[in-house]
Amino acid sequence: MTPELIFTNARIVLADEIIEGNLKIQDGIIADISSGSCRAGEDWDGDVLIPGCVELHTDHLETHLQPRPKVRWNMDAALQAHDGQIATSGITTVFDALRVGLEGDTEFGSREMSAMADAIASASADGRLRAEHFIHLRCEVSVSDVVDHFDHLRGNERVRLASLMDHAPGQRQFVSLEAYRVYYQGKKKLSDIEFAAYSERRIAESTANSGRNRQLLADRCHMDGIAIASHDDATREHVEESVSLGVALAEFPTTIEAATLSREAGLHVLMGAPNIVRGGSHSGNVSAIDLLHAGALDILSSDYVPFSLVQAAFLLAERAHVSLPHAIRLITANPADAAGLSDRGRIEIGRRADLVRVQTSNGRPPRVRSVWREGGRVA
Repeated sequence: MTPELIFTNARIVLADEIIEGNLKIQDGIIADISSGSCRAGEDWDGDVLIPGCVELHTDHLETHLQPRPKVRWNMDAALQAHDGQIATSGITTVFDALRVGLEGDTEFGSREMSAMADAIASASADGRLRAEHFIHLRCEVSVSDVVDHFDHLRGNERVRLASLMDHAPGQRQFVSLEAYRVYYQGKKKLSDIEFAAYSERRIAESTANSGRNRQLLADRCHMDGIAIASHDDATREHVEESVSLGVALAEFPTTIEAATLSREAGLHVLMGAPNIVRGGSHSGNVSAIDLLHAGALDILSSDYVPFSLVQAAFLLAERAHVSLPHAIRLITANPADAAGLSDRGRIEIGRRADLVRVQTSNGRPPRVRSVWREGGRVA
C-alpha cells in the first residue's frame, strides 16, 4: 500500500486535452483529478504530468549484457542497469526483446537468451525492478532452430508478445540487396567473397524455413495467448500473410502501402521513436512522420534508445505535427491497448498511478524529473 500523494500546479495531459490542476493518488491508483489551485500537496511549478510510457519493443538490454565485443556482464547486474535507464526515461512498462533463432550476426547463444528470460522472471517476482517487465520474443523465422528455442521459452509467464521476422537479404527490411550489403558487410567485416557466401547461405535458409516456421510459431502463440507482431512488412502480400496468421501488431512496416493496409486490416502500426528524432529511417525505409500524416501510425517504440520515446512525443508536439495529447497517446495509451493492459496508459480515475513528471524547455529535449509506478516513486 502506498501513501496518499497530491500533486498540484501541474499541466496534466489527459486523453484529449491538457488541464492545469491537481492529481491525487491513493493506494497506487489515481483517485482524483481536478483543475484549478490546491493548497495541499507537492507543487509541480507548471511541469507536465503524463502517464508512464509503455514500451513494446526494445533491444536495449543486449547492450548491457554485452557492453563490448567479447565481453559478458553479470546477467542480473545487466538487467538492473537496463531497468534503471528504462525507468529514468519515463518508461514504467517494458517488453524486453530477446532473440529466438540466431541468424549468425550475434555472439549470443540460445542458452544465454533463455537464462536472460529466467532472470527477468526472477527479478520481477522478487520486486527488484523499477519498471514492470514483460518479454517480447524476436523470432527469426529463417533459422532452422527457431521453433525449438521458442518451445524452451513458452512456459515463462513474462512472455506476452512474439514478432515474426526475416532478416535474410532480399526480405522485408532488406528488400534492397545493396542496403543489406552496406549494413551487414560493414558490421561483420567481411570481404566481398565472404559476404557473397554469407548472403547465399542466408537466402537458402530463408527459402527453406520461413514459411513453415511462421505458421508453426503463430499456432503456438494462439495456443498460449501470446500476441503476435509482424516485422518489416513491405508489400500487400506481406500484410495479407500477417492477417492470415492472426497478427495484431505491425512492427516497423517499411512502406506506406504496408502501413496503410495493416491499419485498414485492424492491426496496430508501430514505428521507432528514433525515426522521429532523427528525421527518418536509418535503413532508408519510410519515415514515421510520413505515416503519422497518412493516419497510419498508432505506436512509437524506443527500439534502441530508451529516452527517445519521451523525446519523440514532445518533438512531434513542438513542431506542430500533432497535439501533445495525441503524441503522448502514441507512447502510453495506444501501446497499452495493443498489449491488452487496460489498467494503465491513461491519466484517469481508477487507473494505475504510473506517472511521469516532465520539465520542458524551448529548444532543448524534455527532462524526466521523476517517475512513479503504482504510486511508488521509482526514479
